[in-house]
Amino acid sequence: QVRLVESGGGSVQPGGSLRLYCVAPRSALSIYHLGWYRQAPGNQRELVANVTTRGTSNYADAVQGRFTISRDNAKNTVYLQMNSLKPEDTAVYYCNAKHYFTLENSWGQGTQVTVSS
Repeated sequence: QVRLVESGGGSVQPGGSLRLYCVAPRSALSIYHLGWYRQAPGNQRELVANVTTRGTSNYADAVQGRFTISRDNAKNTVYLQMNSLKPEDTAVYYCNAKHYFTLENSWGQGTQVTVSS
């Protein structure tokens, strides 16, 4: 029910950085838990990081210490800062919003991240 628009993906070399953006142009994201998921070819979609309406964040072990999720409720935006990128980070990254009360999920269209030499 929430329209989410991702951007910021691209191609980088190992060790590089990217910053992903997810904007909800018409919804107040302050009442949604937010997250980033990714799906590599042949794999299931997996959680990368999430942040609650109270600001508590959680990270997958594979990205702990390298990625940072943040939110700006005034801008209806959630970010994923990705540092020290590895080839295994290559995937389509999806933005997710879960309503704090109804728990209904919304998904963005995805943005491609490719890490290679």
